[in-house]
Amino acid sequence: MAQPAWEHDPQPLPLDSAPLPEYGAGSLADLLPTLAAGMGVPGMTAAISELAPADRNCVFLIDGLGWEQLKAHPEDAPFMTSLLASSRGGTGRPLTTGYPATTATSLASVGTGLPPGAHGLPGYTVRNPATGELMNQLRWQPWTAPGPWQPYPTVFRRAHDAGVHAAQVSSPAFENTPLTKVALSGGTFHGRLSGEERMDLAAEQLAAGDRSLVYTYYAEVDGAGHRFGVDSDLWRGQLMYVDRLVQRLAEQLPPRTALYVTADHGMVDVPFDEQHRIDFDEDWELRAGVALLGGEGRARHVYAVPGAGNDVLTCWREVLGEQFWVASRDEAIAAGWFGPRIDERVYGRLGDVIAAARDDVLIIASEREPKESAMVGNHGSMTPAEQLVPLLEVRT
Repeated sequence: MAQPAWEHDPQPLPLDSAPLPEYGAGSLADLLPTLAAGMGVPGMTAAISELAPADRNCVFLIDGLGWEQLKAHPEDAPFMTSLLASSRGGTGRPLTTGYPATTATSLASVGTGLPPGAHGLPGYTVRNPATGELMNQLRWQPWTAPGPWQPYPTVFRRAHDAGVHAAQVSSPAFENTPLTKVALSGGTFHGRLSGEERMDLAAEQLAAGDRSLVYTYYAEVDGAGHRFGVDSDLWRGQLMYVDRLVQRLAEQLPPRTALYVTADHGMVDVPFDEQHRIDFDEDWELRAGVALLGGEGRARHVYAVPGAGNDVLTCWREVLGEQFWVASRDEAIAAGWFGPRIDERVYGRLGDVIAAARDDVLIIASEREPKESAMVGNHGSMTPAEQLVPLLEVRT
């Protein structure tokens, strides 16, 4: 006999049921070290064993284009669809992003070759232990000295120091941002406005050295997904456009080149109703004992008032535990969510409670975060739709 609804005893999701990123073998943090190792850069490890070395390597990162979204739209991306079997060295498998699956975290993982627990950008917004304020790591607000916040040299810098021609080709707006400085600097930055110009210049930069490491980027697939959803006409139009950009770059590659097309995260569309969008600003239970709400809707860092951490953890598990993996800071660290190690300077940036969505739900904050709370497409957690990203390959 079915259990009556009023006798239902909610059980929180076991933390070991969260699908962990493939740190050390198949995550975004492993990509550039693998490519640099193949070019003889000292201290780099070829962690992604499926990738063959090349003298010239190009990474084209398409913001927001997850593996599942690409596979679901073959008619809009015929060229990239034709490359699906090439992903991850011809295995036809994706990479994982790392947790959380969000732009600032993923770009830092790509550029430094380190997981979030080491590079220290473990979320969209996190607490700065030195000030007690929330720090937005994408927009770098309030301003924080970049070097102490992320002190490790990027793979681009290490490659440049080893005699590799290193270059980034992106929007001019990103040239001097703190995020670029800590995550993607080293070698030369080339700002170009149009996607076509970026593809053409990336090909030129690859040919500029006997050994080259070039990075290029396109943002608007992500932008369309956030505003309109990942199956909207505008999102599909962006996918069609970027598919043509990939083909344009692939057709210009110089000899001895490997082009890798990847992304920083996928995306989930979340319905606009109270069942799917839980409003922290209107929920007294979730607010009780909370000093700061960080992260984003599907990957929350929750900072408790002193002494209230256990109570906040208990409450969040009771309210959300069937839809979110809810962990204490130490439980999330022990489970490996942020990688195999946590640097001491990073420990206090993590929430006392960390909540990662399993279902198609969000914890919005309509008053504190009105713009983010109005987004259709969202990301951040460990589900395949968010975590899995392509690693399409073209070689010459």
